[in-house]
Amino acid sequence: MTSPVWVTRPETQNDIAAIHAVTAAAFPTRDEADLVDALRADPAAWIDGLSVVAVDAADTVVAHALLTRCHVDGSPALALAPCSVLPDFQRRGAGSAAIRAGLDAARALGEDLVVVLGHAEYYPRFGFTPASGFGVLAPFDVPDEAFLALSLDPGRRAPTGVVRYPAAFGV
Repeated sequence: MTSPVWVTRPETQNDIAAIHAVTAAAFPTRDEADLVDALRADPAAWIDGLSVVAVDAADTVVAHALLTRCHVDGSPALALAPCSVLPDFQRRGAGSAAIRAGLDAARALGEDLVVVLGHAEYYPRFGFTPASGFGVLAPFDVPDEAFLALSLDPGRRAPTGVVRYPAAFGV
């Protein structure tokens, strides 16, 4: 059986309810789905084009990846979170396709540093490495291998310091 080739695109107004449903289905509580909605409502955090969906052949949203504005000691950076996939579509590449498309869109916008709190065995496939290697620290206690960063433009000097997340993250 071959893996599907996922179509990815920036979210549209018509995708908002589907993104909420996908995110709610992918996590044990609705907290992450509510986080997406809160970030969408925050003009200081939201960046048009960096909320990316993967859709199936019927144009049904099956995965979502979100990059929003955060700061590292006052310098702009991006936070990748949350990323979600409908349970029936997990481990089929839809989430990876949405993440890659989101990172490509961020690169095209001239963004550089992206941070993510996540599984140490999953995010390195996209080029993420421990954020401490960049001199970037989380504003909370977290194992080094779970707080990761990626430079989208290795020719630029990435900011160093503590990450300040948008208020919606509650940290």
